[in-house]
Amino acid sequence: MTPFKYSPRPGTPAVLEPQLDGDVKSERLDALQALLNAQQQAFNAACVGRVLNVLLDRPGRRPGQLVGRSPYMQPVHAQAPESVFGTVQPLRITDGFANSLAGVTERAVA
Repeated sequence: MTPFKYSPRPGTPAVLEPQLDGDVKSERLDALQALLNAQQQAFNAACVGRVLNVLLDRPGRRPGQLVGRSPYMQPVHAQAPESVFGTVQPLRITDGFANSLAGVTERAVA
C-alpha cells in the first residue's frame, strides 16, 4: 500500500537535489508503513487488560454495539446498552487489532 510518496515543494532544498528513483521511493514508503503498522499493533496489544475512558459517540455495525475513541484516538468497539450512548464509559480492553480495540463496559451509567 503506497498512499503517498514524497514530492518536492518549490523553494525547498529537495527541488535542487537529484530525485530518487520511483522504485526506491516505493520501497522506503513500504518499509515505513510496515514499521508504523507494527508499532500500532504493538501499542494496541499493550492496551489489552487496561481500563480506558471512552466517549461512546456512534453506533457500531453489530446490534447492541457502540463505538468511541480511546484517549489515544483508537476506535473502540463495545457491546453496551443504548442508554450509555453519548457518555464517557470506562471500558476494559479485551482485544487489540490492527486499527482498533474491543472492550467491555466496567459499569454502565447513563
